[in-house]
Amino acid sequence: MPDKTRDDSGMTDTEQRILDVAIEVLGADLDAGMGDIASAAGVVRRTVYSYFPSRSDLVRALTERAVREMSAILGETTSEQKSADVAWSEFVTRLWPLTHRYRVLVSLRRGEFGDSIHSLLVPIEKPMAELVARGQAHGAFGRHLPPDVLSQVAWSSVFTLADHEGAGSRVGARAAAATSLLLLGVPHERVQELTERTPDSAAS
Repeated sequence: MPDKTRDDSGMTDTEQRILDVAIEVLGADLDAGMGDIASAAGVVRRTVYSYFPSRSDLVRALTERAVREMSAILGETTSEQKSADVAWSEFVTRLWPLTHRYRVLVSLRRGEFGDSIHSLLVPIEKPMAELVARGQAHGAFGRHLPPDVLSQVAWSSVFTLADHEGAGSRVGARAAAATSLLLLGVPHERVQELTERTPDSAAS
């Protein structure tokens, strides 16, 4: 019988467990089906379909959960009282562990679910572009690209690094923050200053 106890996001423990497993299963094989996810979660396929009627619904739920978690971090780190480069560095450092969990969405975004995932990411992408625009206005970031494009380039680099680490390369939160800051046009000396206290343990 389906679990009816729901958390603050409105999801049951069973739904959350299925999503946790789906992230791992899809991360290993993007073509994995609902039956594969059900088997890995230790439930029958009917249980998965009772919560997520289609693979598209499952991917949507994964994206919505990712957006909730990343939005919380963005809201906590991008205070107007902080300079834009400090805020970005703190955001990426806090974001780094989540990139390992949700990097599969980057791959899914390139496929049939691209439009759906893109529309759901607007609550993340809009404030990031605003942060980059603020940094450009105050001279913290370069003006070599429009803020919406530049924020996308810098943010995407973090997930690219997470993909490489997943393939066996050791990167770490410090390298992720430094790489994205350099792409934003922050001078090397300032990048070192911003990231020297970043713990690479944030990657675990």
